[in-house]
Amino acid sequence: MLRLAPAAEKFTVAIPEAALADLRQRLALTRFPAEPEDAAWQYGSNGHYMRRFIARWQDGFDWRHWEARLNRFLQYRVALKRPDTGKLQSVHFLIEPGSGDNPRPLLLTHGWPGSVLEFIDVIEKLAHPERFGGKAADAFTVICPSLPGYGFSMPLEKPIGPRAVAKLWCDLMVEVLGFGRFLVQAGDWGSIVSSWLGADYPDHAIMLHLNMVPLRPPLTKDSTPFTAAEKEWIARTKKIQGAESGYFAIQSTKPTTLGYGLSDSPAGLAGWIAEKFHGFARAPVEQDPPFDIDHMIANVALYWLTGTATTSTWMYWAAVRSGDMTLKPSEFVSVPTGFLLPPWDMVPPPPKGWLERGYNVTHRRDLERGGHFVAMEQPDAFIQDVQSFFRNVSV
Repeated sequence: MLRLAPAAEKFTVAIPEAALADLRQRLALTRFPAEPEDAAWQYGSNGHYMRRFIARWQDGFDWRHWEARLNRFLQYRVALKRPDTGKLQSVHFLIEPGSGDNPRPLLLTHGWPGSVLEFIDVIEKLAHPERFGGKAADAFTVICPSLPGYGFSMPLEKPIGPRAVAKLWCDLMVEVLGFGRFLVQAGDWGSIVSSWLGADYPDHAIMLHLNMVPLRPPLTKDSTPFTAAEKEWIARTKKIQGAESGYFAIQSTKPTTLGYGLSDSPAGLAGWIAEKFHGFARAPVEQDPPFDIDHMIANVALYWLTGTATTSTWMYWAAVRSGDMTLKPSEFVSVPTGFLLPPWDMVPPPPKGWLERGYNVTHRRDLERGGHFVAMEQPDAFIQDVQSFFRNVSV
């Protein structure tokens, strides 16, 4: 039976109808930007696609459907003490108790520009595999929190870095939920947060499964020299990021400047996020993002309706200044770590030795297709690899 600390309060998503009416009115007043003739996605979010996106969002998209999907799961909010400021931070999380007598706790963490909705199609299958042709022995109790400043984990008073979030997550799992040992899966910012969980709290976060190349290894004059394969991969990665990382530059330096557009215009927010769902998937410039459009709209709507378009970018600012994206020379993620790496990501799958500079790599699978949002784009492969990696592990 699930036992939560008394501090955790039940939560239900219930966006006021007035907020939805205001959103529709703002969408109706959208002013679309000019773009070059015959432009596809090489200049950013494609105009033909965005007109379809905005039209669907304004008339046809059903937020209440997605609200109901979220409310199918148990949801809570709890105030946790920030290790960087000592102040309390409200954290929203949903939880689905797994099947069987001893489902293992699995912490799923999203990133930007995602949300808990990234996992909406995989949570039940991870918690109740026997309902989908699998075995109850593979069941997890799935815990999916919203990062601080995202969704319903508000308010956020000042930026927080991923290493500090790792402490919040450890307190959530151990102190609030009573899981002294737990398993971890994540991508994007979640993979950075989860890596710090493994580095700082290995007695609690006992195994990691990541679908992004996370923390940079410590590199000093005494480090093993780069191999030819590593040098080629570094050059290729820099080329990809040079074309795709403009968002990172502004979100890590002047997020409030960007925030005036994201917070005032739902179409502006949609254009900013939709382009990342295209670019992070590294879809060809002539093709649209490889995701169901309603699923994408729901994700953007969650940012808009919770007023978190700006605060969600603050982690970039905090992470750059805290050094939370790189292991120090004395640091190593020693817990067993598995990787599920898509070929078309901002950081392509690296040579074997690169990951082993910072992680105890015990499993790796390189997918043949797909990009950054693995749980959304390839849910079956995602579920299979998570189950396989954690199979027969006792918690």
